[in-house]
Amino acid sequence: MAALSCCMKWSFGCKVWREGKVQGYRERKRREEKLLDEEEDFSLSNEKDAHASDSDENLERGNWSNKADYLLSMVGYAVGLGNVWRFPYLTYQNGGGAFLIPYTLMLALAGLPLFFMECSLGQFASLGPISVWRILPLFQGVGVTMVIISTFVAIYYNVIIAYALYYLFASFQKVLPWSDCFSWADEFCSKTRLISDCNATLNGEIIHANYSFITSNNLTCINDTINYKPVQFPSEQYWNKVALQRSSGLDETGNIVWYLALCLLLSWMIVGAALFKGIKSSGKVVYFTALFPYVILLILLVRGATLEGALDGIEYYIGKQSNITKLMEAEVWKDAATQIFYSLSVAWGGLVALSSYNKFHNNCYSDAIFVCVTNCLTSVFAGFAIFSVLGHMAFVLERPVSEVVDSGFDLAFVAYPEALSKLPVSPLWSFLFFFMLLLLGLDSQFATIETLTTTIQDIYPQMMKKLRIPITLGVCILLFFLGLICVTQAGIYWVNLIDHFCAGWGILIAAVLEIIGIVYIYGGNRFIEDIEMMIGKKSCFFWLWWRMCWFFLTPVLLVAILVWSLVTFSTPTYGSVLYPAWGTAVGWCMIIFCVIWIPIVAVVKIFKAEGNICQRIVSCCRPTANWGPYLECHRGERYSHVVNPKKEKEHEIPTVSGFTYFRE
Repeated sequence: MAALSCCMKWSFGCKVWREGKVQGYRERKRREEKLLDEEEDFSLSNEKDAHASDSDENLERGNWSNKADYLLSMVGYAVGLGNVWRFPYLTYQNGGGAFLIPYTLMLALAGLPLFFMECSLGQFASLGPISVWRILPLFQGVGVTMVIISTFVAIYYNVIIAYALYYLFASFQKVLPWSDCFSWADEFCSKTRLISDCNATLNGEIIHANYSFITSNNLTCINDTINYKPVQFPSEQYWNKVALQRSSGLDETGNIVWYLALCLLLSWMIVGAALFKGIKSSGKVVYFTALFPYVILLILLVRGATLEGALDGIEYYIGKQSNITKLMEAEVWKDAATQIFYSLSVAWGGLVALSSYNKFHNNCYSDAIFVCVTNCLTSVFAGFAIFSVLGHMAFVLERPVSEVVDSGFDLAFVAYPEALSKLPVSPLWSFLFFFMLLLLGLDSQFATIETLTTTIQDIYPQMMKKLRIPITLGVCILLFFLGLICVTQAGIYWVNLIDHFCAGWGILIAAVLEIIGIVYIYGGNRFIEDIEMMIGKKSCFFWLWWRMCWFFLTPVLLVAILVWSLVTFSTPTYGSVLYPAWGTAVGWCMIIFCVIWIPIVAVVKIFKAEGNICQRIVSCCRPTANWGPYLECHRGERYSHVVNPKKEKEHEIPTVSGFTYFRE
């Protein structure tokens, strides 16, 4: 008994000793954590990112200075060059006002649900388009794809801004250089249609002769027998021969057009200057760049509405000349869906990046509605301004409105300059139009580059705090050099090629995988609970429409559009110039380079996971341990277990027995 008692006392003493050692370790650890927290707070106050200020909710990443900065940045990102030429041209091509019907339906069924989803996702986690995929590690490659697509788009989008800059500078002349056939023009240049030949009556007989013979013999052409020469307007030849110095095709690269290269450099300098302090500087610039285009659009609309023939253009746009039968063509519905994607900028990563700087309880639902409606109304409003001028051009040229232009680029840099050259004080109107294009393009470009820098910040936060300005400038310089191929004599073919492939299928693939991953793997109802943590509890009726879209309508619609686009694929062209086979191959290589990271990242994640293959896949389909709201004060009970990734190691408690315990 004495031995047993002694043994029990010894065992109890060892237990007390072990507990004392662990308790002592915990006390020391708590003191160390307190000191570390104080040091970290001191470090944050002295080494603050340019995004952050003392009034921010998130002192590490920073927040928008106010709600207006965010909304104007989002409007500027969504409202871009496509609203002024791509939407009016698609409307023009697809039956006029009839196109507004599929456009509105696609906004409700595809654009708005994805826009709301991406804004909510970025705001909830306060992370960029790659890091936010802690929600579903297996799909992190989707975020990589979005960033790469944004990079490709940034390269060619700034080239279009450079075109606008060139025309802006060219407008500072008493006589616009494209107003007539000057020394750079060839024999096909003409401001009016030229008759080639026709039928006429000579001595009671009908003859067919060229127009010079008809006029020399004082004869008159018989109606409906006139053939016209293939002529080009001065603005068209100026665009091809002077502005672009366009070569015969993608095979003929030619030289770098030096003045376009300088305009491209200037546009990148403007972007770099606006973003050198991140959202704190870009959020102030957008007050001008996002609002002033509306003033110019209003001025152009008022001026266009006073021109002869403007009513014909308006009626074609949204009146009795609209072709309702076009709604029976599948191509019209596909164009409406792709325009919604192009216009709202969903699946590019920019919406996630911009929303990640919101405060946690910001009402992202009302923001999404406001931005989407503003964007689409802007497109419709711009259409009135554009079609009033097209109606005037049709009146002057004695042609139907449907035969005035051939492509979106022609609408912006051929048709509109041609119309502006015919107005009184034409240099002023030309300056206003291209200044508007410049501002619209810069807004979208700011957000695109912010997407790239936000991605870098999430991966290397300490480096971005110290080197934000050099890194931002470095990104701009790198993209400038990559864009030089687009300011060669074959540059317009490269711009059209990148736009055709990367800004089309790449976005659709990313969008399909994004909504499938979040709704069907992470869980749509679970995601709705996350949103309610930010905007408050909502009724089941509130979520009825969003559930219908997220769970069924939107993914089915996106898959249908993607399949239809692939099935109806045809070799890309620019005007009448057909791309060579190797050019099409380069386009497919760009698409593959964008999306190949989806399976690569998935395989890497599975390889790094633990367990057998099924266990690894299952673990990669679950959120990571640090998924949830960025700040501890916002995690609540649902995410109370989430720890800051920087302090994960501090949660280890070694014991004297050599084992390691982890705090829950």
